Amino acid sequence: MTAPTDGTLFSEPDRTAARPEHVEPPRDADAVLEGLDPEQREVATALRGPVCVLAGAGTGKTRAITHRIAYGVRAGVLPPSGILAVTFTHRAAGEMRGRLRQLGATGVQARTFHSAALRQLQYFWPRAVGGELPQLLDRKIQLVAEAAARCRIRLDRNELRDVTGEIEWSKVTRTVPDDYPAMIAKSPREAPRDPAETSRVFAAYEQLKRDRSVIDFEDVLLLAVGVLQDRPDVADTVRRQYQHFVVDEYQDVNPLQQRLLELWLGERENLCVVGDASQTIYSFTGATPDHLLDFRTRHPDATVVKLVRDYRSTPQVVQLANGLLGQARGRAAQHRLELVSQREPGPDPVYTEYADEPAEAEGTARRIRELLDSGVPASEVAVLYRVNAQSEIHEQALADAGVPYQLRGAERFFERPEVREAGVALRGAARAGGNDALLDEAVDLPSQVRAVLASRGWTPDPPAGSGAVRERWESLAALVRLAEDFARARPGASLAELVAELDERARAQHAPTVEGITLASLHSAKGLEWDAVFLVGLTEGMMPIAYARTDEQVEEERRLLYVGVTRARRHLSLSWALSRTPGGRGGRRPSRFLSGLRPGSAAPGGGPGGTGGVERGAGRSRRKRGPVRCRVCGRTLTDPGELKLMRCEGCPSDLDEALYERLRDWRAERARDLGQPAYCVFTDKTLLAIAEAVPDDEGGLSRISGVGARKLQRFGADVLALCAGQDLAGEAPTGGAEPPEGEGTGESEGS
Repeated sequence: MTAPTDGTLFSEPDRTAARPEHVEPPRDADAVLEGLDPEQREVATALRGPVCVLAGAGTGKTRAITHRIAYGVRAGVLPPSGILAVTFTHRAAGEMRGRLRQLGATGVQARTFHSAALRQLQYFWPRAVGGELPQLLDRKIQLVAEAAARCRIRLDRNELRDVTGEIEWSKVTRTVPDDYPAMIAKSPREAPRDPAETSRVFAAYEQLKRDRSVIDFEDVLLLAVGVLQDRPDVADTVRRQYQHFVVDEYQDVNPLQQRLLELWLGERENLCVVGDASQTIYSFTGATPDHLLDFRTRHPDATVVKLVRDYRSTPQVVQLANGLLGQARGRAAQHRLELVSQREPGPDPVYTEYADEPAEAEGTARRIRELLDSGVPASEVAVLYRVNAQSEIHEQALADAGVPYQLRGAERFFERPEVREAGVALRGAARAGGNDALLDEAVDLPSQVRAVLASRGWTPDPPAGSGAVRERWESLAALVRLAEDFARARPGASLAELVAELDERARAQHAPTVEGITLASLHSAKGLEWDAVFLVGLTEGMMPIAYARTDEQVEEERRLLYVGVTRARRHLSLSWALSRTPGGRGGRRPSRFLSGLRPGSAAPGGGPGGTGGVERGAGRSRRKRGPVRCRVCGRTLTDPGELKLMRCEGCPSDLDEALYERLRDWRAERARDLGQPAYCVFTDKTLLAIAEAVPDDEGGLSRISGVGARKLQRFGADVLALCAGQDLAGEAPTGGAEPPEGEGTGESEGS
């Protein structure tokens, strides 16, 4: 078997070459360097030997390394088919490919570690092992559950996730099942359950895979390493194909990925790595910054370039980020980068202390509403928290404030069934051209897309309520907006060209922006940025998280907060609540990481904190609160859904069902009039609480959770009239109702 000479070895053809370009590529190699700052230019022109780029947050690292590749290709120094650029997410790899196309550097392979390894395995497996490569598991958790059952070990859903995570960590650190207990004993990692039990499940899982001839994602890397180690002829073929390597986010490399990289390289040193030890936040997956920090030791002649000019954040945000790392300890802290903002000054970060979590959520929603009203796009605002469980109370508060939102970390956009169906329909219409009756009255590309998607359930106005129907509409509406944006960028573009754009975005997982502010965990926010960022729940026990006990674990929590701070371009808000529930004992303390940074606090060394003052957040209705008790049994309530109902979920309900149906009818009509989702008027739980309490004046209505001053003023008269049995249309109420609305994730009621 001879290696192809056209750069197609274990890589798919570059089907993106015909993709419509929005930017003219630079005219020559020298033009590629135009617009780079001195440090970025130094990166771009360092084309030989080992290169280490230490790049702080917002300093343009992707710009620097893509221009380096493009400059080398355009100057004739680097053959495009001989370059392999690897990163950690399909999104990042897709962005890199897109930028390289715009710079005129086509033919370069930009992939994730797993994608590159999988293609090599698929190409070499028949030759090196024989037969076809075993089937790849989509999700290992089901097989882990079966393995646990075989071991007669009962695992609930959360325990199953923990054990699966331990198996993944073991494999990337190249730990076999029998060695797992000893490895845990000598590492700072805390096992979530008995290591001996986990070892048994791990061994059973591996046996099940062998029995069924399947492999998982970690096996892809392990098998690629095995083939390259055991077959020198295969390793030689790979090395002849790829002579130059670029690794992005090098601080996140795990031992298995590092070994694979070493085998790709062989004895050569044409390697460029890019990373920032201060952004190492995935050690629980086996990632370590040691490979980045030891680069000069392994490569004494390496060129090292530091990127510190921050083009993302204002000086005020950058000052806070630098101050946060200034208190860090440990090896990564010794290599921290002092960022220098290149932007105009902006507002100071806002620190706010609230009495309880509901007050924090409502205060945050209120400030977001103010930002939106001032013209900040919803897609440019994010609320970031430490763990996903913190999202629920913020979802409710945002719904009560009429603020649309989206949760990040859910199913990938182009993998959603409705998006796949829409793609098939658009592709069929593009092939049919003028013969498709759906397009008879369409006059341009956006109207063609609207016509096709109307057959899949898209309507000009959003459906009332939330849940699956609303989520489907939002996905289709995002495709409509993408078509409108594409038509503006490419006047006269055809439906076939748009389909090609969608196909490329699907490969790159470059989803269009869904309108709404973003709710996300700090980990899932890595690599993203917004004009306004709200960091919430910054208390001891949550930041750092309670189970961060060793110095290394605490320092990783500090780096996680640093990542959150550096997501903000202009507006940054940091908040915490003194208690979990209204009237609770306010014994919580702000995160230790804010000491010396938030106004009025003392630095760990005893120095003064920041200037200004900490705001004291007002309560939800600006009144003193005591414990909220169930109005049936008297138990203190803590669950957000029960707080809204003012009773335990299991306690008897005195619901006025006819009133509840009238309220739902009224809400649906108001939502249509306002052009908003129904939950932005009142959530289902709030309507239930109203129908149970049947308030007869504004005071009684305002005491119901979810009825703030703004909604009382806007909707209070209507609601009280309905509670009094009056018909808003002047006729006797019929009690009829629309079909029940879905209680999907948009309602966020925790039911």
